[in-house]
Amino acid sequence: MTPLFEVELLEGRHDRTAFDSASEPLNRYFSQQVSQDVRRRVTACYAALSQDGRIVGFYTLASTALLLSQLPADLGKKLPRYPTVPAVRMGRLAVDQAFKGQGLGGALLADALAHALRAEIAAYALVVDAKDAAAAGFYRHHGLIALPSQPMTLFLPLATAQALHRH
Repeated sequence: MTPLFEVELLEGRHDRTAFDSASEPLNRYFSQQVSQDVRRRVTACYAALSQDGRIVGFYTLASTALLLSQLPADLGKKLPRYPTVPAVRMGRLAVDQAFKGQGLGGALLADALAHALRAEIAAYALVVDAKDAAAAGFYRHHGLIALPSQPMTLFLPLATAQALHRH
C-alpha cells in the first residue's frame, strides 16, 4: 500500500506557495520566515508531501527547556533537581485546509514524536504551545498534558511516547 503522505525535511526545492492552512500567521511564517529560521539553525522544519509532491502540512522542532517547577508535582519529583529539564519544542504544526480531517495533524504529531525519540541529544519531553482552545483539545486528545500553571502549554514525556510506540 502506498502511503498518502511522505514527511521529509523542508528544502529549497519544495514549493511553499500553494500551502494554505487557513491561518494567516502560520501561512505567513511558512512562506516568509521558516527558511531563514532553518538557515540560522533555530528550527528544523518537516513537510508532509502528497503523492504529487504538494506540501500538505508541516511542523517545526527546536530545542527548549521546561522549568522543573512548572511540571505536575508527581512527574517533577521523579526528575533530577535541576532548575530545568531539556525538551523538544514543536513550535508550529499546520495542515493545508484542503487536507484537514484526514488525520494528517495526528500523523505529523506522531512523526514529530518519532524524531524527538530518535534524537541523539537527550530530551525529557515534547512541548507545544497551543494557539487556541481547539488546538489545546487536539493535543490533549493525543495524550499531551497541560502544564498546571500554563494550560495552553502542553507536553508529553518522551518515555511515555516510547512506551506507547512499543505497543
